[in-house]
Amino acid sequence: MLLRQMQSLLAGLYDAPVEHDAEDFLVSDPKRVRDMVGEPGSDEQVFVVEQDGEVRIGLFIDQRVLDRLGRQDPLDALNEDNLSDFCTALEGVSHFHYLIWSCARGRSVSLLELELQAEVDKYAIALALLTRQRAGAFPGGLHARMFDSVSFLPELDDVSRQRYQEANRHAARYCRLLDQRYLHPRRRQPEKWLAELRRFFRCGHQEKIRQLALA
Repeated sequence: MLLRQMQSLLAGLYDAPVEHDAEDFLVSDPKRVRDMVGEPGSDEQVFVVEQDGEVRIGLFIDQRVLDRLGRQDPLDALNEDNLSDFCTALEGVSHFHYLIWSCARGRSVSLLELELQAEVDKYAIALALLTRQRAGAFPGGLHARMFDSVSFLPELDDVSRQRYQEANRHAARYCRLLDQRYLHPRRRQPEKWLAELRRFFRCGHQEKIRQLALA
């Protein structure tokens, strides 16, 4: 149920429901993924497989991640102990949700766009959860924790590493800008924060990058 709840949070945040449930496409056994598409590159992965003339999509999140989140539910209490696993699971759900939402509208999606949106999604959902769980108190250290204290898998090729680094850099700047504009204690305007997130979500790849360059 956790992934379904995460997807519901994303759908609600962006007012962007989709017809398909991430839970129904979940594969949590690395061996099954290995048999279908090869060795998974991380604990989460969205994969697309062409089979018998049809294109099929799947969402891999390692069962060990799901087990740990089952013992420490981040939707009840997000903290340092479960933040990493929360981000892993939400990133997979974000990729799935955004891909399905875009395909339903006949939109192509680049890998950079998927990663950029997932970075924004992880921060926005974590911020909303922590603010609620802390009785409205803004989690001031969250931005640095999520964007500065990051590392990348050593086996990544140069192209993939550059894509992840670019997505992290752009999302960090964008989320910081939104915090300063709309969530600063002296000018809190959460409704404008939400409206801007929804606008950004609906932008395509080039428009997202252009908006970030002008911000």
